[in-house]
Amino acid sequence: MHLKTNDVVEIIAGDDKGVRGKVLHIDHEGGKITVEGVHRVYKHVRRSQKNPQGGRLNKEMPVQVSNVLLVCSRCNKPTRTGARVAADGSKERFCRRKACGASLGQIAPSKTRK
Repeated sequence: MHLKTNDVVEIIAGDDKGVRGKVLHIDHEGGKITVEGVHRVYKHVRRSQKNPQGGRLNKEMPVQVSNVLLVCSRCNKPTRTGARVAADGSKERFCRRKACGASLGQIAPSKTRK
């Protein structure tokens, strides 16, 4: 999974198909991510001291990672990502579109050997 928080992703399946949003939280074990403004549900809350009025809260729920694609910052299109070793020895993710191939940020720093 080559996603990080604050990445812009596009939903490719489900009710919110075509919607873009920022990644808020990643659950690596469950394979789910929470995207801003996507898969919103109502949670009914009883009156309490913390929430004196009660009512319905509107919140985002997680979606499967397989239902999103990362949006490339250079070509501004949803794309699959790959990993490659950069010239300095660090590992980076990149856009898999033929015409683009832009770097999308570093995954791991370069290894220094003694």
